[in-house]
Amino acid sequence: MINLNLNKKILLFGIIFTFFSSFGQSFFLGLFNPSIRDELNITHGQFGTIYAGATICSSLVLVWFGKKIDEMRIFNYSLIVIGFLFFSSLFFSFINSIYFLVVAIFLMRFSGQGLMSHTSSTTISRYFNRRRGKALSGIWFGLSFAEFFLPILIIFLLSIFSWRIIWQFISIIIITILPIVVFYTIKNLDIESREKNIFDNKNKFRDIRSWRRSEVLKDFKFYIISLNMLAMPWIVTGVFIYQSFITESKLWGSYIIPQSFMIYSATSIFTLIASGFLVDKFTSRKLIPLMNLPLLFGLIVLYFLDQSYSAYLFFGLMGVSNGLANVLGSSTWAEIYGVRYLGSIKALTTAFMVFSTAFGTALFGLLIDKGYTIEHIALISILYISLSLFFLLVIKGSVKPMNLRKKT
Repeated sequence: MINLNLNKKILLFGIIFTFFSSFGQSFFLGLFNPSIRDELNITHGQFGTIYAGATICSSLVLVWFGKKIDEMRIFNYSLIVIGFLFFSSLFFSFINSIYFLVVAIFLMRFSGQGLMSHTSSTTISRYFNRRRGKALSGIWFGLSFAEFFLPILIIFLLSIFSWRIIWQFISIIIITILPIVVFYTIKNLDIESREKNIFDNKNKFRDIRSWRRSEVLKDFKFYIISLNMLAMPWIVTGVFIYQSFITESKLWGSYIIPQSFMIYSATSIFTLIASGFLVDKFTSRKLIPLMNLPLLFGLIVLYFLDQSYSAYLFFGLMGVSNGLANVLGSSTWAEIYGVRYLGSIKALTTAFMVFSTAFGTALFGLLIDKGYTIEHIALISILYISLSLFFLLVIKGSVKPMNLRKKT
């Protein structure tokens, strides 16, 4: 195997874990929606309700289990996460009733979207100091590549194999590849491991006081920042799950949104590259107000325009916000609250994120059933982003590292 230094090994670990988190992401699970609904004879609404409920349950469990990363060696914790993902993928292939579907979605959302991304981003945020922004932007290439590549691959495989065989094959890949990756990259890593930085003699990152989760929960700024962080997950999940409704509402061709996903992936990747440099230069807390602006403009496009080219504009702008959110969603908390208890804090924020995706799925479905148009839903999303951004701008001056330790 190629001999890499520790920094590159940890980056490789992060990239691979974010790629494998895709098995629990909405864009991936949605590919099996028609097959599962046909086999279980359930409606779109029933599937959406099950999906939202299972996702909410997974977010609650994640709050508890996610903090264990602060108490264990990352190597051991990662092996447990891999075990969860393997079992969840294998279990998914045995769905034969609504009850099995509930458990299967819960397991995939918990182990895939939740634990895999949580483990990756927490490890990177904790280890890297001076180059945290670039490192975080680098690992999210794993998910962006998955979003670009996997839908095409799965659609092709579904034309050859049953969906159950595909999931069994996925489970074999997980248990074969991921333990080797973990053993090679982070075997000797512990909680105190940090990026070696010969250029920073002031050790300024070590001076940031590490806040416990109980303390963070008492800080009102945490909730205002979270409101902004959660806009992207719930809105985008709603768009992904109900993309067929958007296509029908706008009278777009059946290939318009699949083609728009390519634009979404491309702008996400471009923004990931740029945001890493911007975070290291300007800090995350100064960039947060910009995070949802592209999504806001995209929703305005969705509200006013019906032409097919508006789909490309909407998904492209959404991809820009996605690239920013992936980096800022991890680095901001490390900058403000320190890294010692980052796993506990990130478990909470990741649970919020997972919960918000369930909220988006349920809200979009409820509004659609009530007769709201996609323009109405876009307007509600615009109002949410505008209000959360207003509150953030009000407190912007006080969003900074707190309680720095004074040197003696």
